[in-house]
Amino acid sequence: MVSSPARADRVRRFTVYAWSVLGFNLLVILWGAVVRATGSGAGCGEHWPLCQGVVIPHAAQIATLIEFAHRATSGVAVALVLGLVFLAFRAFESGHPARRYAAAAIFFTLTEGLIGAALVLWGQVGNNASMTRVLILSLHLVNTLLLLASLALCANSADAIAPTERDSYGPLDRISKSRSWYAFGLAGVIAVAVSGTVAALGDTLFPATSLAEGLHSDFSGSANALLRLRIIHPVVAAAVGIYLLALILRALRLENSAAARRLARWLFILVLVQFALGPLNLVLLTPLWAQVLHLFTADLIWVTLVLLAAEALGYSQRSAAGDLKPAIA
Repeated sequence: MVSSPARADRVRRFTVYAWSVLGFNLLVILWGAVVRATGSGAGCGEHWPLCQGVVIPHAAQIATLIEFAHRATSGVAVALVLGLVFLAFRAFESGHPARRYAAAAIFFTLTEGLIGAALVLWGQVGNNASMTRVLILSLHLVNTLLLLASLALCANSADAIAPTERDSYGPLDRISKSRSWYAFGLAGVIAVAVSGTVAALGDTLFPATSLAEGLHSDFSGSANALLRLRIIHPVVAAAVGIYLLALILRALRLENSAAARRLARWLFILVLVQFALGPLNLVLLTPLWAQVLHLFTADLIWVTLVLLAAEALGYSQRSAAGDLKPAIA
């Protein structure tokens, strides 16, 4: 068997790598927001995976450079997730949660690339304001969130096993109620993210010169549908934000796990920050830096909520002995 110090070292190295992969994917996602906000999605033309029909484009247009950088970093992300899968299956025994989450991560990484390819090949980039683009972007967003969840859970589960004794987390009826609380919370964050994608696309394609003009477009019957739908986002965001605050207070009151309480406190801070960033984006007419910061905070809220749900429901129970293969070099 692998000695305890050796196991701890391997778990630590895998965990560092897994969190690093998550961090890199967050950077790729944020750069994707830059692509959308700058209208650079058509920078490589209708070519995929090549850019302008070549591997490395020779172009002076900034849009081409922005889109090419996004594709290049996305390729690196695929390689990193493949490495995560290899290490997870090499390090852990069959049935270990790290294996399952790594497999889910590579699945959502590949579907992420396919959806991105569909956007390019079907012309749903640049100044396209069709509802088809909205639907594909929404699917892209949901897939991205599932990818982030898989990566975060993989990193968090390196020294975890599936729960075997629910009593250590509280009565079964309370856990059942908690599932509903977290399910609604996770669904709510997805709804906010989708409505935010619609709002961001409307801001990019139909920028307003003043707050008054933007508000007029939101309620104008003659405005593009994207602008009329934009009003949904702040309403949904406010409602879900209040719900998350209630969930956080419930977690702080009921959860015995120190990790769950710590995650709940971090989630509380992130929700308050997001409450401040939303109006700031509106008043400043959504400058690029504010959009990226807003998205980054939203992604952190999602990841923190996923980890909190896993901890509160007992899916992060730690293993004392570990499930590492004895044959690891």
